[in-house]
Amino acid sequence: MKITTAAALALAASLALTVTGTAGASADPGSVTPVAPAAAPAYDFSDCPALPVGVDAARWKCELHTASGSLRLGNRDIPALAPMTLTFAEGPMPDGSNGQAWGSLRSAPSVVPGGLLGTAAGDRSPLLGLSLQPEYGGRSDFYSVGDSMGFFTLRYRAVSPLLPADCVIGAGDAPIEIRLKRVGDSERVSKNPPVIKYAAADTEFDVPAATGCGPMTRLVNDRLGLPATTGNKITLAGEYTYRTYDQLTVR
Repeated sequence: MKITTAAALALAASLALTVTGTAGASADPGSVTPVAPAAAPAYDFSDCPALPVGVDAARWKCELHTASGSLRLGNRDIPALAPMTLTFAEGPMPDGSNGQAWGSLRSAPSVVPGGLLGTAAGDRSPLLGLSLQPEYGGRSDFYSVGDSMGFFTLRYRAVSPLLPADCVIGAGDAPIEIRLKRVGDSERVSKNPPVIKYAAADTEFDVPAATGCGPMTRLVNDRLGLPATTGNKITLAGEYTYRTYDQLTVR
């Protein structure tokens, strides 16, 4: 089953209304042209997964989570993570147990300050760029208990002109397991569509050594300080929205 909408991927869009004024406008209220509020942001549910057989579509919802923030991986700080969007579904199974279905993880690479070879002495620009591309690690459980937001697994593909495509941190059956905990209170900023903002962090995950980097493997690990069992940290500011499956357009 393919779930589609015509919406563009815009979970990171601003939810504030745009208000404009005219300098030197007449003090007469009747002469001021009202400004219509900005249209509500649109969301792309095309990555919503197919439902398990036999479940009630009205009781299952597809969630879109978009978040950005910062990451400390080993001894390397990445202060500006590229926005990451997670899509998944959850609801009751026919036997009453909790069910989930994975959809997708979408993100651009995040730049690692200092690059792969350090920086030039003059302008401190990276001698050779290095970015980390997040990918889904194959396991997740997004049911929350209190401030615990469940877990999901990641691998990071190291991207640089000197690195092969298989240079990965968390490859195979050893992905990075992120267990986010909510920081502070969540905030509902919209009811239609439902949009909730939140902050979350994890400071207790392990990061394995990079593998598949050929003769550059040792350099990548030395540059990032991997493997690392302490000192790793991810902080995220995010928002999520959802639709029940009976609200989605089925093609």
